[in-house]
Amino acid sequence: MQRDVPTVQPRGSEDAPQPAAADAVSSSSLPARGQQAVLAILVALSFSHLLNDAIQALLPSVYPLLKDSFGLNFTQIGLITFTFQMTGSVFQPLVGLYTDRHPKPYSLALGMTITLGGLVFLAYAPSYPAVIAAAALVGLGSAIFHPESSRMARLASGGRHGFAQSLFQVGGNAGSALGPLLAALIVVPYGQRHILWFSLAALAGIVILMRVGTWYRGRLAEGLAKAVQRGTERPPLPRRTVVLSLGILLTLVFSKYFYLVSMTSYYTFYLMGKFNVSVQDSQFLLFAFLGAVAAGTIIGGPVGDRFGRKWVIWASIVGMAPFSLLLPHVGLVGTAILSVLIGLVMASAFSAILVYATELVPGRVGLIAGLFFGFAFGMAGIGAAVLGKLADRTSIDFVYQVCAFLPLIGLLTGFLPDIEGKKRD
Repeated sequence: MQRDVPTVQPRGSEDAPQPAAADAVSSSSLPARGQQAVLAILVALSFSHLLNDAIQALLPSVYPLLKDSFGLNFTQIGLITFTFQMTGSVFQPLVGLYTDRHPKPYSLALGMTITLGGLVFLAYAPSYPAVIAAAALVGLGSAIFHPESSRMARLASGGRHGFAQSLFQVGGNAGSALGPLLAALIVVPYGQRHILWFSLAALAGIVILMRVGTWYRGRLAEGLAKAVQRGTERPPLPRRTVVLSLGILLTLVFSKYFYLVSMTSYYTFYLMGKFNVSVQDSQFLLFAFLGAVAAGTIIGGPVGDRFGRKWVIWASIVGMAPFSLLLPHVGLVGTAILSVLIGLVMASAFSAILVYATELVPGRVGLIAGLFFGFAFGMAGIGAAVLGKLADRTSIDFVYQVCAFLPLIGLLTGFLPDIEGKKRD
């Protein structure tokens, strides 16, 4: 098989951000077999993301089981998510910053191994503190996985960064959807020890990521020196504009993930409390929401490549506001329909935000991916704890009435600069 040849962009270009050499593989420069190779890597990364996020989604999916087993309140449940998410939040930017300078091809397999350890610990956890420790291990594994896998997806993008990030993200969203479904079928009916079945997913992920790491090591041998050199180049916009834009993007991530965690952590309790559905039925409805998120994700990348990321961010975050505002005021059927619509519309926001941010700060893919994934994890963790406390003090219904207004924060998108220019046919 012929090797991929990174393209070199002239330093004097003012029209676009200068990507690192490890990020700048042009599809036009690759022979057909080379294009098949990088597509295979994208698919492998997406599938590994599916396995990783299915394991992550297992944790909130078994909250009703853990609540009954250990006699937990909503605040304690929120602290489980807080521990898992904040572990990922703290470590992901650090991992990304380090691997920008010192890429580690087999770090993804290491992260999945740590996740495997967390799963085994969770299956045999005898107490609430042990559950917290298991959640921290799963969070640490995810923190190692996301920054470097985002860099690999960009390297294998063939220049179609939006498509590559969406394909990578759709794997994660599909895994988040499958987690509750598998928990409903395997763990909820049979008990905590059956969490061990998910260790098969972690083992499969380790095998796949070892092979991806071998491919990545070969690419590093070709382009690492140029990647480090271009990583020192200054962004094409004034520093103040870049910082302000990153702040707006992080605020949009806050609005998205606060709302998303209200669904992933408390949607089942909302359905059971308001509509008296069973645990298993609530898991199936959660699967429908998360399945819609997975289905909608893949649309955002190609649309962003074609029309621009800013347009996708507008449509994704602000566009879900009418549905979120209606959700607390409808019946069970309406709730199910609106949740699916929210998932479809909201889905493409993160991949568009991440690609936009990497174009603001060229040559810092690991740092930006770690920062945004870490911030997303952190906001989800803080959101789970805050919303759990709010639910204990008021009600789950009130939580959804408050969260309904979060998408309106998306109006800040109007202050983002147009860094892409007009897309041409």
